Amino acid sequence: MAVPKRKKSKSRIRMRKAHLKQPMPSATPCPKCGEPRLAHRVCPACGSYNGRQVLIKASDED
Repeated sequence: MAVPKRKKSKSRIRMRKAHLKQPMPSATPCPKCGEPRLAHRVCPACGSYNGRQVLIKASDED
């Protein structure tokens, strides 16, 4: 059974866990419609990405 030879310091443990508490990326406005969206993601409002129409939004006909 593998057993550590020395106790891991608080510094090493905290360095390992530092990435778990990173804040969520901030939303930027979509260049086409201005709605907030996450970077490198398709805009949920208009369906565009990188200047192209990727998703076709269905119109509400109810």
